[in-house]
Amino acid sequence: MADQTPKDFVNEAELRGLHDGVNPLARDKAIPHLEPHSIHFISLSPFLCIASSDPTGPADVSPRGDAPGFVQVLDDKTLLIPDRVGNNRLDTSANIANNPHIGLIFLVPGVTETLRVNGQARICTDTEVLANFEVRGKVPKTGLLVAVEEVMFQCSKALVRSRLWDDDYRVERKSAMPSLGKMIKDQIGLPDPVEELDGYIEQSIKERMY
Repeated sequence: MADQTPKDFVNEAELRGLHDGVNPLARDKAIPHLEPHSIHFISLSPFLCIASSDPTGPADVSPRGDAPGFVQVLDDKTLLIPDRVGNNRLDTSANIANNPHIGLIFLVPGVTETLRVNGQARICTDTEVLANFEVRGKVPKTGLLVAVEEVMFQCSKALVRSRLWDDDYRVERKSAMPSLGKMIKDQIGLPDPVEELDGYIEQSIKERMY
């Protein structure tokens, strides 16, 4: 089999030379604050991805999800994201504690445009504020207070190409992929039975959702 590893690379100047100029609509669409359309989009969004990085360079992207509008808009320059219980790796939070720069992408099911928000975050532990995010009697231990620096709507090409909200590429989960426990067991060679690992994961979802 022939080696398919890419061998040709470019710098930024060469990269820009491969593409046409930026249309003014795309060039000028970034704004430094939230306004009614972006605020409305956030109020409809049950899911976002948050990008962060360690000061030394390694980057991370992590999903966040809850009922639509789970991200609170405090004003046109400030967002508050509840940090629900996860796997306790704290990848995003640890990055933010050392490097506040983050990027967010909000999605709304059925809408092919996305909303990008870039800014700087701090980890909030104000119990009075976090009490507003109580669900099922559980209050998040922390929240991410985001100082908004850049806001822009992203056109629909990526979601249209991926047909994300259509049924075309939808898979039957149980027949298309092994269980999460099975995949992790195979990846890192855990000795535990798959059934035991899957049971732990299912129990965590049932009992540690919030």
